[in-house]
Amino acid sequence: MADTIVTSDQSSTSSLNATRIICHVCQKQFSQYTCPRCNSRYCSLPCYKSHSLCCTESFMKENVVQELQQMQPDEQTKHKMLDILKRFHSEEEMDNMDEDSFEDSTLSEETIEKILSGQEISFDDLSLEEKKRFQRAIACGELSKMITPWDPWWSKHSARNIRLSREGTQLVQPLSEQESLDDSESNESSEIPLGPEVPLPPLSRLSSKEPSPLLTVHLVDILYSYCFTLRLYNGDWKSDPMGSVMVVLSVSSVLGQGGQPETVLEALTHCLEQVCSPAYRHMGGLQFGLGVIDDVISLLSLGGPAMVCALCDMRRLIQEGEKEVKSEKPRKFRRNETRSAVKQAERKIYFIMCWVHEQAKEAWSSLAAIVTTQKTLAVKFQGNNKAEKLNRAETRGKCLIEEIE
Repeated sequence: MADTIVTSDQSSTSSLNATRIICHVCQKQFSQYTCPRCNSRYCSLPCYKSHSLCCTESFMKENVVQELQQMQPDEQTKHKMLDILKRFHSEEEMDNMDEDSFEDSTLSEETIEKILSGQEISFDDLSLEEKKRFQRAIACGELSKMITPWDPWWSKHSARNIRLSREGTQLVQPLSEQESLDDSESNESSEIPLGPEVPLPPLSRLSSKEPSPLLTVHLVDILYSYCFTLRLYNGDWKSDPMGSVMVVLSVSSVLGQGGQPETVLEALTHCLEQVCSPAYRHMGGLQFGLGVIDDVISLLSLGGPAMVCALCDMRRLIQEGEKEVKSEKPRKFRRNETRSAVKQAERKIYFIMCWVHEQAKEAWSSLAAIVTTQKTLAVKFQGNNKAEKLNRAETRGKCLIEEIE
């Protein structure tokens, strides 16, 4: 062979001839190893790696396969792998859903231009396809995830510490050092609506007649409409003052219809009927309406100062709505009638706010107890009504007259 060189070295201790073969790769060094696959002779690891790509890859592959065959995974390893695969699959599905929702939420160029130019976009401005996407987003709850649920100010701890002056105006209360360091307490206080900016006049100056004993009932009606409106607008009535006014007038029989309910039950029944109407049924129906009664009880339990602040906030709501009526042309109601109704509502709220300020604080705990009792009766009535409907359904399913054989 041309690439085989046989050499004979004469040793001082032995006369044997040692035969050596030169490396087939570098042809510089004597070979010391043999490739197990092609029997090629090589001198070192670099020469082995470069002598044949097929040999080295197949050799490594065989070693890996043999190693994997010897590995027997236990049950714990199998479960871990299944969990990883499931998690990967769920993340992949979420990514696909996000891409689909992004595609579905794409607005037309015309709508985007209106938004960028600062114009207000209403539902009527959307195209037919955009309206369908918007309605789908509402139905699946996609839009509700973007809204942080509102925590009523009357449920805050700071609402228990509202103080007003003898004239009914807001007192400037210096914070202690500990309170000034507490950001959460400060934020809670800022959420409570401010009281009157000017002193409240005595009732004798507003009317020569004695206040009606039904004002306690009317107060429940008005507070209910206030709490419901704030719940409906997630605490932000300023986003739509005119819409908020229309909600107040539709829920409150005293403010919207000139009603004169004579009992707390009568006032609450009317409010619950309005809440369960098709216009507001999406809020949760009767269960939601009963929950608003708890809001009224909370306000009554806080006492006069808290209710004065609530009524003052309600008066500001009415006044802002009145400004919109004067400046804009209402689309869905007649302007003159609305202005008259809003003005009367504003006067009634102001009168009852002055009346609340003059009442003793002991009166509110009694009224809160009465409202609690009436709510209990309403819940019991609801349960009896459901049971009666169930009994009727079961009766219809039974044979009332059996044939005698």
